[in-house]
Amino acid sequence: MKVPCDVVCEREMPESFNKVPEVTLAFWIIKIAATTLGETGGDTVTMTLNWGYLAGTALFLAALVLLVCLQIMAKKFHPFLYWATIIASTTFGTTMADFADRSLGVGYTGGSSILLFCLLATLGLWYWSLGSISVDTVSTPKAEVFYWAAITFSQTLGTALGDWMADSTGLGYEGGALVFGAALAVVAAAYFWTNISRVTLFWTAFILTRPLGATVGDFLDKPRDHGGLALSRPLASAILAAFILGCLLIFPQRAGVHPDQPGIVRKWRSLEPGSSE
Repeated sequence: MKVPCDVVCEREMPESFNKVPEVTLAFWIIKIAATTLGETGGDTVTMTLNWGYLAGTALFLAALVLLVCLQIMAKKFHPFLYWATIIASTTFGTTMADFADRSLGVGYTGGSSILLFCLLATLGLWYWSLGSISVDTVSTPKAEVFYWAAITFSQTLGTALGDWMADSTGLGYEGGALVFGAALAVVAAAYFWTNISRVTLFWTAFILTRPLGATVGDFLDKPRDHGGLALSRPLASAILAAFILGCLLIFPQRAGVHPDQPGIVRKWRSLEPGSSE
């Protein structure tokens, strides 16, 4: 069939099987809030409720495993399930990093190095196995397992980096937040004004939002003599949870687009007169 020049054609394609959200500004706002909640929530259980790092880590690991299983079994993208899993990964990352750094005596530098290796190994194995580590390809159980493993390692690494920046360098929580905020600004600038791989920029930003949230969370709930505001951890956690819930209700949450099965209407424009379909 002949299609006149400049005529837009539309064809409905199958709905995406991707179960992770579009990466938009709303995504990053909720992500930073979730990582901050992970810090205050983890500290609430391990410190305020006196569960300790080991029991807190076990609790949040159980929640994370359950939610990841539910996420993998789901047939489509569920915003509340997805972000509950993210929050579980970030609270587990908080308690796990604290347990390794303080209870096991690994230290911030050692813990960060080990976790960086684990994250890079996971991403490398994911790429070797499936040919891509783009979140736009998370549409099979195998890809989801790699995705959530990478997410969890990045969350735990971010906690260790945040503590290392605040304590070991002497910058404190405010200084650490400024450093990681500036680093995220550089990543954003690279996204808009360079051709650096979007996949690389995504994972860089994803890692950096965690220590930003960790330092902000510590700044909110740590004692004043440790450079914090000494706010109530449960109260700060409740406010952050309410903020995230509000964002999920206000901002549109759609599944990301899989390259092979786009969940949008595909449009294309004929380039030459007389082109046929």
